Amino acid sequence: MKIHHWLAAACMVASLPTHATSVFNPIELKDQELAQLRGRYVMPDRIVYFGMTMTSTWQNASGDVLGAQTTLHMQQNTIKPQFYVSLINQKGDGSTPTDGTGSITGGGGLTALQGVTQSTRTAGDGNLSSNNVDINVQQNGQAPVLTANQGQVLTSGATITEANRAGSLTVSSSNGGVQLAIQAGNNQGDSMQRIAAGGVLQATNLMGTKNQVQNLTQLNIVLRNDLPSPGTLNCNLDQLKSLRSAGY
Repeated sequence: MKIHHWLAAACMVASLPTHATSVFNPIELKDQELAQLRGRYVMPDRIVYFGMTMTSTWQNASGDVLGAQTTLHMQQNTIKPQFYVSLINQKGDGSTPTDGTGSITGGGGLTALQGVTQSTRTAGDGNLSSNNVDINVQQNGQAPVLTANQGQVLTSGATITEANRAGSLTVSSSNGGVQLAIQAGNNQGDSMQRIAAGGVLQATNLMGTKNQVQNLTQLNIVLRNDLPSPGTLNCNLDQLKSLRSAGY
């Protein structure tokens, strides 16, 4: 580059206003601006299946297993979504676990948090605990064939209970959500898994020994990639903007 080109470039830089240098500095977004952010959109015509499965199990040191699995299926021909419950009850070797001697305090605020909350607190030895949330999205797929026997129907406001030597289980539905709670016997601890009010909670407290606890929530979505059928919405930007207020 010739010398006069360098001089011209230097003069242009020198003539920039001082505030231009702050263009690349980070700035704080206000709450009102964050509230307007949205993720990616999926048109309703593309969703052929949505399913949710929640599984909670507790196995004590004697091999007794107590738990439940709740499922929710929604397809294009579904009239009303419904929770189904399958109970898990397995006997161990017949022995009685040693009473737990641990003590856990605090943590009451965990049940009031929004979003995804996962907590494992332990005051015992030799325990295994897992809290997992899986989201599976299948492209260009088909809705699964549902079996006739999907378990007990869990209606809104209802409660299903089960018990064995591992403890007591309560499955309940309220406020459009579902909760699985296990109170382990012999002071071994407790666990809870809940999805409701826009949040997922998975919490386990262990006060005994050699327990195995699992909380698992799975969301399964099947999308089709073919073109929208006549008369349905396509995915152009103008339609996405118009549907923004509708919550899609």
